[in-house]
Amino acid sequence: MKSTVERLSPTRVRINVEVPFDELKPDFDRAYKKIAQQVRVPGFRPGKVPARIIEARLGRGVVLEEVVNGAVPTKYTEAITSAEDVTPIGRPDIEVTEIADGDKLAFKAEVDVRPTIELPDLDSLAVSVDDVAVTDADVEEELENLRARFGTLTGVDRPAAKDDFVLVDLSAAVDGKPVEEASTTGFSYQVGQGGLIDGIDEAIEGLSAGEEATFTSKLVAGEFADQDAEITVKVTAVKERQLPDADDEFAQLASEFDTLEELTADLRERLGRVRRMEQVTQARDKVLDALVDATEVPLPESVVQAEVDSVLHDAVHGFDHDEERFAEFLQSQGRTREEFDTETRESAEKSVRTRLVLDALADREQTTVDDQELTERIVFQAQQYQMEPQEFVQRIQQAGQLGAVYADVRRSKALISAVRAATVTDESGTEVDMSDLLGDDEPESDESAETAAETAEDTAGDEPEQEQQEKASTGS
Repeated sequence: MKSTVERLSPTRVRINVEVPFDELKPDFDRAYKKIAQQVRVPGFRPGKVPARIIEARLGRGVVLEEVVNGAVPTKYTEAITSAEDVTPIGRPDIEVTEIADGDKLAFKAEVDVRPTIELPDLDSLAVSVDDVAVTDADVEEELENLRARFGTLTGVDRPAAKDDFVLVDLSAAVDGKPVEEASTTGFSYQVGQGGLIDGIDEAIEGLSAGEEATFTSKLVAGEFADQDAEITVKVTAVKERQLPDADDEFAQLASEFDTLEELTADLRERLGRVRRMEQVTQARDKVLDALVDATEVPLPESVVQAEVDSVLHDAVHGFDHDEERFAEFLQSQGRTREEFDTETRESAEKSVRTRLVLDALADREQTTVDDQELTERIVFQAQQYQMEPQEFVQRIQQAGQLGAVYADVRRSKALISAVRAATVTDESGTEVDMSDLLGDDEPESDESAETAAETAEDTAGDEPEQEQQEKASTGS
């Protein structure tokens, strides 16, 4: 087999392939065997029809077509694998240019590839992050949250007020017609928490047990979604939460400590660790932005378009692919379809640019991923999807996405190496040492491993299925 590579642009190549017929004998054998299973010829058992009989009955053209269909993908993979400095990141457009029976098969394939990217020196990157500060107010808020967990609800004979817990019966009607899916009884709700129905807090406040109020609000789901409905809310009980006193006795109840002073000291220390992890996350995001901004990245158009198409498909799918309903939804959000399309393309371009930069960085840093790191990533994702790891592995293998998971872990490790090398200072101008959280060489602690997993999730995004499958097949 002979193959040549033409670079059409920084992100696209054409591969010209010629395959002598001598190399196609295994493909002819497979073609004859497959066709023999499908044809019925008197005097021959299924699968036992000789090649000369198949050609006599069906014609040489049918055999050649089967050979070409089977051989071209395999020969393309061989050609792209052997080509130097060519990493495909999309599906190829293949055209058979010549079938010279007995002589050669020729075809050409155009495919988007990872461009050559010149990265800046990592030690030239400098970012600033927030100071690690834990105030007395922060500690007090955390203590109040802990007290709330141990609070008790007590019924009261007074109108409901903010932060009270109430039991309510709800009913709704649109144009006088009851909406059954929007009705319920004995529903527990904390006044002021929001997120249920617009206007319900204002309707409940001031109502005592046995009283009701009616208000107008838009339904958010069901047959009458986005339509105005008359909502009736009846309060059947009002309860207030009584918190335990913040003292030594509470400290012994809520923790392993004997005194409130020890408990608050521990809360302060825990908040400090949280702030440090927030600092790491902020540094990670800012270093990534600085790295991408400092790098010129040619974008493969087909990969960007595939990502745009994927986002659009998911968005319209929720409206049964009804473009008019989708446009009405955007209008209700104060956006136009043109704005949505522009934002989607900008987001897709940023996502593809980021992945390409991190892949280039991983190549330069010779970043590798071992089995344990890949397993940890799979377990982490399985937990996010509330699935058993083995079931999750089966799902991603069936979808051809194991290569994409590998690439995500590799990118996250590459980014962590960039954070280690960059200069990170806080608002006070003090250089921040993150080695205790990131590790000296590899993220070893549970927290840093989780940060690495989150990095991959945040930076890689949901790749178009065709790209994931391509990566799984090429190992990129």
